[in-house]
Amino acid sequence: MSDRILILDFGSQVTQLIARRVRESGVYCEIVPFNADPARIRDFGAKGIVLSGGPASITAAEAPRAPDIVFQLGVPILGICYGEQAICQQLGGRVETSDHHEFGRAIVEVTDVSGLTEGIWAKGERHQVWMSHGDKVMQLPDGFRVVGTSEAAPYAMIADDARRIYAVQFHPEVVHTPDGAKLLTNFTKQVAGCGGDWTMAAFRDQAIANIRAQVGQGRVVCGLSGGVDSSVAAVLIHEAIGDQLTCVFVDHGLLRAGEATEVVDLFRDHYNIPLIHRDAGELFLGKLAGVSDPEAKRKIIGATFIDVFDQDAGRIGADFLAQGTLYPDVIESVSFTGGPSVTIKSHHNVGGLPAHMKLDLVEPLRELFKDEVRVLGRELGLPETLVGRHPFPGPGLAIRVLGEVTPERCAVLRKADAIYLDEIRKAGLYDAIWQAFAVLLPVKTVGVMGDARSYESVCALRAVTSSDGMTAESYAFDHSFLANVATRIVNEVRGINRVVYDVTSKPPGTIEWE
Repeated sequence: MSDRILILDFGSQVTQLIARRVRESGVYCEIVPFNADPARIRDFGAKGIVLSGGPASITAAEAPRAPDIVFQLGVPILGICYGEQAICQQLGGRVETSDHHEFGRAIVEVTDVSGLTEGIWAKGERHQVWMSHGDKVMQLPDGFRVVGTSEAAPYAMIADDARRIYAVQFHPEVVHTPDGAKLLTNFTKQVAGCGGDWTMAAFRDQAIANIRAQVGQGRVVCGLSGGVDSSVAAVLIHEAIGDQLTCVFVDHGLLRAGEATEVVDLFRDHYNIPLIHRDAGELFLGKLAGVSDPEAKRKIIGATFIDVFDQDAGRIGADFLAQGTLYPDVIESVSFTGGPSVTIKSHHNVGGLPAHMKLDLVEPLRELFKDEVRVLGRELGLPETLVGRHPFPGPGLAIRVLGEVTPERCAVLRKADAIYLDEIRKAGLYDAIWQAFAVLLPVKTVGVMGDARSYESVCALRAVTSSDGMTAESYAFDHSFLANVATRIVNEVRGINRVVYDVTSKPPGTIEWE
C-alpha cells in the first residue's frame, strides 16, 4: 500500500483542492469529516494529517474540534486557516475574533526557518498568499514559535518542530498562493516522509483487481452518458471482466452535435463492448415540455433516465450497476459540517440507488478527481478526442436552453454550440480551455439582417480556464475571434440574431454558470 495522508474537513469550500495538491505530489490521500470515528482515523494508517479550513468560528461554543486521536497518533500535522486556529485553541493557545478581517491576497514574510519551509522558503523572503479569516491567533500553545507573519496575522505561520506540528493562516491549496503546492509537498514528503509513489498505473492494476473481486461471475450494466467519466469507467470495467459488462446508452436527445454517433462507434465498433443504444429523445423532451426551472429539469431528466435505464437493465439480468461517480461527487454529497456547502450541487445516485433497483453499485472511479480520470483514460488507451473533452453536465442542453426546452430550441443551440467549438478547435484553443459552451437565452431582440428586420433569440457564449474545476476564470478571447464566431452563428443559425460573451468568473465554492 502506498503512503497516505488523511485530510480532516472542517467545511471549507476548497478542501478538495488540498487533496488535489497532495495527489499531484504522488501521495495518496482521502478526505473525512472532522467528526469521523476516531477508530476510522487511527485505522487509516496516515503518515500525516491535514486539518482544513472552515466557515465556523473556533471561539463559538459549538465550534468543530479535531478529535483527540489526531494529536495522540504522533504523526505530523498541518493546520490550514481554521485548522491552525483549532490546533492553537485545543493545545492551550488563545484565539479571538478580530476587528481586522483578512480576505484575499496578502504578503507573508518568513521570519524563521522550519521543517515546513526548509529548502523552499528562506528566512526573510516575502511570498504572496491567499487569506480568508476573521478570527486571529493571539497566543501560541507551549512548544510553538512564529515562523511567518502578515500585516493582519502576526501568527501567519507557526511551527512545533519537536512534535512535527505546523500551521498556516492562509490557504496554500489555492492557485492564488503561487508557491502553496510546494509547501504541501514539503509537508507530505519531507516532514511526513511519504514516498510519492502513487501512480495511475498502480491505481489501474488495483482497480481491476477490486472489480474482479467485487463482481466475481456476476453481470454488470453500465450507463453511458457520452462523457469522460462513464466512458473511462466502462473501459476499465471491460478490461477487468470482459463480456460480463453490458453498456446502456440512453440518448435523451439533449447531447451535443454528433455525440450519440461517437459513443456508439467507439464502444460497439472499436472496443467491441456489448452496447444497447436507446433513443429516447421524444420521451425526455415530452417530459420537459413547459418546464423552465433548471433544478426541475435536472430532476425530471434524472428520474426519466432511471426509468428508461431500469427497463433495459432488467432485460439484461444484471447484478451490478456501474457508475462514473468521482471523488468530488462523493464529497459534495455528504454533509461534513452541516454547513451550506452540501447544497451547492445535486448529484446522481452517490451512495445508493432507488429502492426498487435491486443492484449493487460498482464505482471504480470513486477515489479520483476529474483530471485524474483523464490520466486514467490515457493509461487505458482511450482516444484524446474523448479523454480531453470539455465537461458536459448530465442534463445536457436542457440546462443550457434557458427557459422552456423544445426540439426546435435544442436544434438551434446545438448548431450554435457546434460552430463555437469548431472555431475554438480551428484556433488551437480547445485544450487551453477547461470548458466552453453556448447558451440560448429566453429573450429575443429586434435586429436588421440584410434588408429585413428580424426578431430572434440571443445566444450567450461561455469559456473558462481552470486547473481543477473548483475555481475558474473567463477565457480572454481576442475580439476578432469573438467577432468571427458571432458572425458565423448569426449567418448560419436561423433563430439567433445576437451573440454575447459572458465574462463571469467562478470563485471558490460557486456553481457552474447555467
